[in-house]
Amino acid sequence: MKSWNEVSIGEPGELVSLLSELIVDPEQAPRTYRRLQAIWARRTSEGIELNYLASSGQGEPFKLWRLFVAPGSGVPSLAMLIPLAGSYEREIADLYGIRFEGAPDQRRLVLHEGSRAPDGFLGLAGSYSDPFAFVSTPTEMPRVGGDDLQQLRFGPVRADVVESGSFTFSYAGEGIVHLETRLFYKHRGMETRFEGRSIQSGSLLAERVSGVDSVAHGLAFALACEDALQLRVPTRAQQLRVLLAELERLYNHLQYFGLLSKLTTLKVADAEGHYLAELVKQLNARLSGGRFLRGLVVPGGLRRDLVTDEVGDVLNELEEQAHTYLSALAGTRSYLDRLETTGMLSAQVALAQGATGPIERASGLDRDLRRDHPYSGYDRYHFAVPGATMGDARARALIREHEIFASFAILGQVIAQLEDGPVFVADDSRRSAEAFGGMGWVEATRGTLIYVVYGEDGYLSRVKIKEPSFSNWRVFPYTVDGTNMMDYAINEASFGLSVAGNDR
Repeated sequence: MKSWNEVSIGEPGELVSLLSELIVDPEQAPRTYRRLQAIWARRTSEGIELNYLASSGQGEPFKLWRLFVAPGSGVPSLAMLIPLAGSYEREIADLYGIRFEGAPDQRRLVLHEGSRAPDGFLGLAGSYSDPFAFVSTPTEMPRVGGDDLQQLRFGPVRADVVESGSFTFSYAGEGIVHLETRLFYKHRGMETRFEGRSIQSGSLLAERVSGVDSVAHGLAFALACEDALQLRVPTRAQQLRVLLAELERLYNHLQYFGLLSKLTTLKVADAEGHYLAELVKQLNARLSGGRFLRGLVVPGGLRRDLVTDEVGDVLNELEEQAHTYLSALAGTRSYLDRLETTGMLSAQVALAQGATGPIERASGLDRDLRRDHPYSGYDRYHFAVPGATMGDARARALIREHEIFASFAILGQVIAQLEDGPVFVADDSRRSAEAFGGMGWVEATRGTLIYVVYGEDGYLSRVKIKEPSFSNWRVFPYTVDGTNMMDYAINEASFGLSVAGNDR
């Protein structure tokens, strides 16, 4: 596999010492690219295979550590040394029945309280489909001291069209002492749904993992399959993929500012942000036939070619409107007052807990896969990767503001350089008949998105999705503790989180 360098671990006891190279000096955090990215498991004829994936330096292959363990066995936890490992370990414990010994948090993540698994249950992943019995069980919560503290449980059903999640606040007056989040109310078993599907049909499923990131998910999946089958995608297809990905980034970021404006009570700015996002979606529809750009990206390129004649003129007009809109926001004192110093996130916490995308870049971590590990020809385009150090809601908004204009710059270059030619190359039937495995990555709107695929005879046997919101939801509570109730909604909106992406 060309996308990663692999290391086999003989015994579980070697795990901690071998992966200790991923422990980073916090002072070196802003320029550190070596970092644990994901942990996943899959069932094989040899037992359960645990995989630990880390990013490397700019332009270098990722690194993968592989360990085989027996079902139901225990392995050392990494969470005390590399905190972001904790969420992956809890997920694997629920889905595969592996015990992570010494883990600081062994509560359920995917399975909720009240679900009593039958005797001999070794995890949800695979063919298990029988319903669980229900047992009245109290919610597991960490102890938060103080007789003067009150608790408020909000959710899982929330107002408007916000996705389901439960949020328990321990607070005194307006001050929040601790926030405990509970997600996975919408767990759909998306990774398991890929199993047994053909490579081509898998694209339709990938696009529906998170509706607002359809292109990013479809592209990461396609890149993973192309890596596995050693496919060389035509230049025009790569260029059009970048066009689609940046259009998706544009409407997401503009919609983001509409929501921030709404929560800071700027009704006109709320309407204008959503209006500009709507204009991008209408351009998407004229270009592709769908507002969310689905049904285009597939392994091997695109399903069909696109006519881009009017795109450049429309984007030029949109860029002027976006500049006027964002300049007005940046000059609105009441808006800035609500964002500045709200939801502070330091570089050290961002690194330790796994922040990604605009969230990490707003806290001083300088990473962007489009630049650091280029894919789909991103190395042909010139664009700035914005950074900030304050780590507050204003910094997170500022990153997205600059990314909007970076997207316009990339789109202009794509249109100017667009080549004629085919947009699809079929896979080699000989290669697809063999056992395969590969990895693809995308700098999605919300950060690092990784797909790892395994299969044989053209059919998928395992797909792992490293979703950016899974990482950022872990980080988010660290910015809430010690803040106040009045700023909570603004802080959450500044993260731009996807519940569907997290829950999968």
